[in-house]
Amino acid sequence: MAQKSQAHDKQVLHKLGYAQELSRRMSGFSNFAISFSIICILAGGISAFPAAFNALGSGGAFLIWLVGGVLAMSVAVGMGQIASSFPTAGGLYHWSSHLGGKFWGWATAWFNLIGLICVVSSVDVLLYTVFFKDLMLGTAFGMDVSTFGPMHQSIFLAIVLASQAYLNHYQINLTTKLTDLSGYVILGLTVVLIIVLFAFSPVPLDFSRLTSFQNVTGDAGGGVVPFRTESVALAFLLGLSYVCYTITGFDASAHTSEETQDAQVNVPKGMWTAVFWSWVFGLVAVAAYVLTMPSLEEAHAAGWGSFFYMWGASRMPGWLSIFLAVGMVLVNYVCALAGLTSTSRMMYAFARDGGLPASKALANVSTVYRTPGTAVWVSAVLAFASTLYAPAYLVLAVACAVFLYISMVMPIAAGLMAEGSEKWKEKGPFNLGGLSKPNAVLAIIFGITLAVSGFFPPNEKVFYFTIVFVVALLAFWSKKLAPFSIVVAAAGFALTLLPVNDANVFHFLVPDRTTAIAALVVGVVGTVITFMSGGEDNRFEGVPEGEKIKERQKMIAEIEKQYGEH
Repeated sequence: MAQKSQAHDKQVLHKLGYAQELSRRMSGFSNFAISFSIICILAGGISAFPAAFNALGSGGAFLIWLVGGVLAMSVAVGMGQIASSFPTAGGLYHWSSHLGGKFWGWATAWFNLIGLICVVSSVDVLLYTVFFKDLMLGTAFGMDVSTFGPMHQSIFLAIVLASQAYLNHYQINLTTKLTDLSGYVILGLTVVLIIVLFAFSPVPLDFSRLTSFQNVTGDAGGGVVPFRTESVALAFLLGLSYVCYTITGFDASAHTSEETQDAQVNVPKGMWTAVFWSWVFGLVAVAAYVLTMPSLEEAHAAGWGSFFYMWGASRMPGWLSIFLAVGMVLVNYVCALAGLTSTSRMMYAFARDGGLPASKALANVSTVYRTPGTAVWVSAVLAFASTLYAPAYLVLAVACAVFLYISMVMPIAAGLMAEGSEKWKEKGPFNLGGLSKPNAVLAIIFGITLAVSGFFPPNEKVFYFTIVFVVALLAFWSKKLAPFSIVVAAAGFALTLLPVNDANVFHFLVPDRTTAIAALVVGVVGTVITFMSGGEDNRFEGVPEGEKIKERQKMIAEIEKQYGEH
């Protein structure tokens, strides 16, 4: 049965114009586990909890997770339907390129790649700061960590990322086993945490907290939302960043399509089940957090330390605290490990289609280990580099979630327009039927909403970074779009000349002068380079289509001979 499945998977991949270079070692559960591990409700589900709790209070945190998780599911099943038709390691950008054109695919690739790199870096930084240093050493073991500085962080991250790259390059079977195991560990540890919090709660459980809403924006919420707004809708939007930061990265199932058995079935299932179970267990976890706090007012005053306030107030024995803290360190390590797997596969696939500098090297796959070694190590180095300069890292850490959701809705938008046409006439086994287009509209609206939620203060730099990034994409693509990038940048600069009231919470929608100048410089430089180099012909070959598929199919047998039948 397995051989029949592998033969079918190879046939589908050949039909799309690609050789089977990577080893199909992953079962359906493994595909689920890699997305579930990257989502990791014990990572973003803890570190980003104050974003919702300190926006609309205890009931708001519960409602935001409830609604946000359901809507995130619409993105997952929307992507799953496309993945079932086109199961390649390129995932999002491959779908966008085929369904929406070369530029749409190229832009999707860059949004996705930067987002994935920053997922790895942000999780590893959280591994160090929140879970290893503060929770395990500081809280559980009672050590003084006040003297720990940037050098300690950099050394820790260098060792961690080097080990994660080593495992992804030379020990991929072990990596898969660790990811599989982490799926069980995350579920088990979450259940244990919930039981412990309830069992050792310092206060009687008051379930009215789950339906009690408090506007705690501004100082009332410890400044997590740095301004006060009387708009409940805006507070809810700001709280959605909790979902945005946590339930993301599930495109990993798509990026490991070429390593998954029966990919047309297991990849979409891996995505939506990872989102579903993260949503369910995360919902119960949020309830445990808000129900076991001695004082909601004191928790709000703690700001970003709301979770630590709740943890410190718990009456759990010391050995339990240590056990849970160590467990969280381990699952967050595997979370970043899985993130590096996903990032390297996307980088490999994009390079295979000629979309990156040094594409030939980045697309190389080891004939011994069946892994894209160069892409693995470059991904790790880029992830480490993004952590060295703190202000830049903070922008990129928030941008990772924003960029990933943008990249996830881009192929769904392309699919909405292409569905039923020659580009997407034949669907895979996972098919939404009549719900396809309504779900696509919902997913697009929600994806954009989640992305926008990451633009508000204190994350307005993400908005500015996005402006510059979009200008760069336009400038570097083609001779037709390059001048338009300058127009966009100039319009942004003109807006900076208008008087803006900083008391208005939407003031960040007008970029600051520095951002506008940076965008202009990027636009001009990018345009000059594009006109000198010829534009899109040198940017991205595009995914194989038509005659290109036939040309590649002639080489597929020769390529696969290098890797044998294993």
